[in-house]
Amino acid sequence: MLPVEVKTGDPERQSRSPTAAGGGTGSLRQLALLYLKLGTIAFGGPAAHIAMMEDEVVRRRGWLGREDFLDLVGVSSLIPGPSSTEVAIYVGYRRAGVPGLLVAGACFILPAMLMAAALAWAYLRFGALPAARGLLYGVKPVVIAIVLQALWRLGRTAVKSWWLALVGAGCLAAAALGANLLAVLVGGGLVTAAAFALGRWRVAGRAPLGLLPLAAGPAGAVLGAPAAVHAGWWPLFQVFLKLGSVVFGSGYVLLAFLRSDLVTSRHWLTESQLLDSVVVGQVTPGPVFTTATFIGYVLAGPAGALAATAGIFLPAFALVAATGPLVPRLRRSRLAGAILDGLNVASLALMAVVSWQLGRAALVDPVTVLIAGAAVALLLWRPVNSAWLVLGGALAGLASGR
Repeated sequence: MLPVEVKTGDPERQSRSPTAAGGGTGSLRQLALLYLKLGTIAFGGPAAHIAMMEDEVVRRRGWLGREDFLDLVGVSSLIPGPSSTEVAIYVGYRRAGVPGLLVAGACFILPAMLMAAALAWAYLRFGALPAARGLLYGVKPVVIAIVLQALWRLGRTAVKSWWLALVGAGCLAAAALGANLLAVLVGGGLVTAAAFALGRWRVAGRAPLGLLPLAAGPAGAVLGAPAAVHAGWWPLFQVFLKLGSVVFGSGYVLLAFLRSDLVTSRHWLTESQLLDSVVVGQVTPGPVFTTATFIGYVLAGPAGALAATAGIFLPAFALVAATGPLVPRLRRSRLAGAILDGLNVASLALMAVVSWQLGRAALVDPVTVLIAGAAVALLLWRPVNSAWLVLGGALAGLASGR
């Protein structure tokens, strides 16, 4: 997870329990209002989400001390699921116990879920229009550029030594050769844990910080071709429950699993439709994992959207409830930090492989290569909000006459 600047030299650490922080209806109402607001305006990706949460719950409201908040950020990278959403759920738990956990998480997810469902309806209703094809023709190369820029940025943070570079290269080779995705992730963590236990590698005493799910931009009407397969809501729930239980790291690691399960194994989606779901994740606020809402709606209507969303987020609620009391101990664990570093480089390897696979579906001619190259150049030149890049790609696609 990318480090979030949270200063620790401020007032004394506030180790609040849920009951000490307040657990009445007033606290639940405050949590609901705060996280509905954040879920609606939290553009810029999970790093921005967490910075906004820190400003609201530490600086403005004083619900947590800065070091306590940093604990929650660190431990969210030790468990599967969307990290910024898990931070929201942890804050809710610390503020108002289990009811707060449910309220904070649900209110943070709800706005993005509704937007993704609305885009899915438009995708099915208008996706065959030439204008919609032109939009996606220009947007898909931009998505590839955003993924490549994120790989570079996250790689500079995650690959901190020659040893981690070797672990990442091994995971990359294994993933490229078709190894099981979960085995690659677990293998990366086990190798670094074994090295730590054998004394060949030492981790500095620091907070275990991992990868955040990647940036999502502002909402916009992105349209595309509808899927041909109709999956039932129960199979969708099962697939996404499994994904929510095993996916570590970036939201783009989720795409590697989606491709394996929904494109390669079950043939519910095509490569192009999977990339369309990435676009939706880029142009909506909140968790990238609400890509599940879009896919569920496309495959099984509103029931599928609800089933996929519930499946992918349910493990996060359960894991936060189980680990909430253990946060201080996990926060100080050097072994947990070593395992996390292995998971992070393995996640980057999966991101690289899926980027190559999706790139072959998006970069289909010189125009799309030019659009992707221009987006990469802009990202390297200066930080650009992904929303503006997506808008530029959409306009370029429309201008191309596709």
